[in-house]
Amino acid sequence: MSKKRRSFSAEFKKKVILKMFEDNMTINEVASEFELHPKTVQLWKKQFLENAVLAFDKSSVVVKRNPEIHQYAK
Repeated sequence: MSKKRRSFSAEFKKKVILKMFEDNMTINEVASEFELHPKTVQLWKKQFLENAVLAFDKSSVVVKRNPEIHQYAK
């Protein structure tokens, strides 16, 4: 009998990665604490760092997601 594949929300992934940075933990320590495979945490960390610039890029994230914000930003 096979295991059902788990899926995780973006909020949970953020929580895992921020825990690693805030508590200065290794990938293996975080994976163990949250019962995840270290490769999964490594992938999430890579994605987090690659997309971190989007948090500061108002033109591509905020305006595309919420057209109303663009009206008030002018």
